[in-house]
Amino acid sequence: MVAVPLEDAPLSPGGVVAVLHDITRLKELENVRKDFVANVSHELRTPLTAIRGFAETLLDGGLEDEKNNRRFLEIIKTHTIRLSDLTTDLLTLATLEDESFSLNYELLDLKSLVQEVVESSKPAALQKKQEIDYTVDDGLPLFKADRERLRQVLVNLVDNAVKFTPEEGKISLEVKLSANVASVEVHVKDNGMGIPSSALSRIFERFYRVDKTRSRDQGGTGLGLSIVKHIVEAHKGKVEVQSTLGQGSDFTVTLPIHKA
Repeated sequence: MVAVPLEDAPLSPGGVVAVLHDITRLKELENVRKDFVANVSHELRTPLTAIRGFAETLLDGGLEDEKNNRRFLEIIKTHTIRLSDLTTDLLTLATLEDESFSLNYELLDLKSLVQEVVESSKPAALQKKQEIDYTVDDGLPLFKADRERLRQVLVNLVDNAVKFTPEEGKISLEVKLSANVASVEVHVKDNGMGIPSSALSRIFERFYRVDKTRSRDQGGTGLGLSIVKHIVEAHKGKVEVQSTLGQGSDFTVTLPIHKA
């Protein structure tokens, strides 16, 4: 609040002019910033602590320990990959949230993109003996979208499904036209652990994890679904999730069809 006295104003009986500023939004943004910095600090500290600990162990004689030295190096490698993934996702999120960000639209064959994503995901799925397949509606039209960004959406969703579906589970991608033929729907389904109903409203928040310990063990950064939401909304679309605990999840991306 800013207050200015009116004592010197001509013909004024005196008084004060008060100007009130609503800083609620500023405080909300400041809290978001603080939470973000705290989360990033924590996510960086965990792998860095592990890398430092095992490096010191190796330097203190662990290099001569033929039974464990390779295992220590593998742990260091795992945590450096995690740091690299986190840095990549942070940079991606920063790009998406920048006011100057724009999509590179091109005419897109969604079926070929889905095929590409499924093929690239098969090695990880096969390691867990999972079945991964896809179906695409006949007659799906070409439409305009940012191919690389949309690929990132599908990769993140399929990657999540692989990580949180147990061995011998099933993952499927289904692409179909909406009932009004004005949009296309992409479903990424799994029969994994599912998501508690209490967590569904927060699942797309940055760094939110349903099970923090399990997510970190799986190598997630906590930013993948937030990136998905940003990209889909940049396309004027929406992303939703339905899930039953212990039965699996269905993530649905709906994109408007912008034809050439």
